[in-house]
Amino acid sequence: MPIIDQLDRQILRAVQKDSRISNAALAESVGLSEAPCWRRLRKLESEGYIHGYHADLNRRELGFSVLAFVHVRISAHALDLATQFEEAIQTMPTVLSCHNVTGEEDYILQVLARDLDDYAGFTIAIRKLPGVISIHSSLNLREIKSTTAIPV
Repeated sequence: MPIIDQLDRQILRAVQKDSRISNAALAESVGLSEAPCWRRLRKLESEGYIHGYHADLNRRELGFSVLAFVHVRISAHALDLATQFEEAIQTMPTVLSCHNVTGEEDYILQVLARDLDDYAGFTIAIRKLPGVISIHSSLNLREIKSTTAIPV
């Protein structure tokens, strides 16, 4: 992977903070003229440092009052069960993230639900997936920090 320099890092920090920043404002903020700044940004995109640009939506305003962290165990570490589970999770829009982890559980999911009844329906659906032998939920009481910003 190519090495990025300090200017590239400044560009990455700026677009993480405001993905809608204009090229002119970005160039000014990092001390470049517009053309070289635009080329660097396009290079960072083409080399995979930037996957996309996203809006940070307020889940509560959109009706998702429940945020849960769900620990899932599957019956065996057989590749076919894991693949089936992972494919099923990909189709569930309220699963924000799914991580295959070490330890007692095999997966940790971050899940949104409109309310506890909605979340109960989600847990029923998860329990029906092939190979799932247990789920353990932790419901979010208060969000202390939530960011997608990577320190660059």
